[in-house]
Amino acid sequence: MRRIVLQVAVSLDGYIEGPQGEYDWCFMDQDYGMSDFTKTIDTIFMGRKTYELMKDMPINPDDPMMAAWAHISTFVFSNSPGIGVDETKYNWVTGDTIAWIKEYKQNEGKDIWLFGGALFTAFLIQNHLVDELQLAVHPVLLGGGKSFIQHIDHRLSLKLIDTKVYNTGLVMMKYGL
Repeated sequence: MRRIVLQVAVSLDGYIEGPQGEYDWCFMDQDYGMSDFTKTIDTIFMGRKTYELMKDMPINPDDPMMAAWAHISTFVFSNSPGIGVDETKYNWVTGDTIAWIKEYKQNEGKDIWLFGGALFTAFLIQNHLVDELQLAVHPVLLGGGKSFIQHIDHRLSLKLIDTKVYNTGLVMMKYGL
């Protein structure tokens, strides 16, 4: 069965965005395992709000990561119809999200990257659909912003799988749910 993996950059005080929605605090000076991670996935799941942020971002076709992502299918989940969605790049999923995801996970393939956003992530965690958390914890305190996990209504115990410390102080932590 395929696994859903949330791999996300987070500040030491638990934010995925700063107070103004900024993410300029994320380290970009080295790979931090992303090349290896992208080899383990063939699908990305994201919520509509994340799609809205991502759809107009400039893409450098010479970026080696773009070539590595060529094989990845992207699904956008929303309660709204996919008006204006570029269907050559994105698949729009509406309706019974839980049933759709459970069925999709039964298909052959690699892992699925849960890319965002915060509400969609919380929804999948609440419904026990996420199998692993990979937190790239950056040594920065933002003091506010969007919390890593929102709207979780019960305690979840996690099992530490692995850690890796980088020379910049970034710590990658992997947990099973």
